[in-house]
Amino acid sequence: MAKRKLQRFTEIGTFSNVKQLEEGKPLKGCWAKEFFKNDQPIVIELACGKGEYSVNLARKFPEKNFIGIDYKGNRLWVGAKMAIDEQLTNVGFLRIQIQNIMDYFEAGEIDEIWLTFPDPQAQSPLERKRLTNPMFLGKYKTVLKSD
Repeated sequence: MAKRKLQRFTEIGTFSNVKQLEEGKPLKGCWAKEFFKNDQPIVIELACGKGEYSVNLARKFPEKNFIGIDYKGNRLWVGAKMAIDEQLTNVGFLRIQIQNIMDYFEAGEIDEIWLTFPDPQAQSPLERKRLTNPMFLGKYKTVLKSD
């Protein structure tokens, strides 16, 4: 199990549709132009896990760009590999901690946010880690377009 995880973690670093940590910061404010090379709306899925939902959204809505965000590179590998194999150019992945989202997106850069699993560590008393915590919601509001 650990060997496959390490292989995936190494391989994801070579994927053109994945940006990890610091390498995603230069795209702040220009994801559509620089990463997707178009001017279509950008939709992000927070805590995307394996990224299968992001990939399915990209298949269904080719007129939009999708970015799946999660911190676990081993998980992101699944969706990133699927997108590469299917040659989907309107979906990418960003491996970051969500609390740092404002370092990666300009104010008003995002058109939609999908938050399908907002409650990591549901049994935990650490309310601040929940993706629906007001601290997170304020950050989401900043990166979302005002309309």
